[in-house]
Amino acid sequence: MNWQSWSHFWAMGGYGLYVWGSYAVTLVVMIGEIVALLMRRRGVVESLTKYYAARGKNHEAKA
Repeated sequence: MNWQSWSHFWAMGGYGLYVWGSYAVTLVVMIGEIVALLMRRRGVVESLTKYYAARGKNHEAKA
């Protein structure tokens, strides 16, 4: 498509709100997924660290 100015580009022929709104929602959801993944990873790493620390102490006590 060919737009006469930037304002026409942002308006997208009257559908700009829906087009840019869709991009914004998609971006927010993708960032939310990345944040949730990083938080879940941190929790798993902490759990594994505690598990292996307890396991090491348990093996030392048996020896």
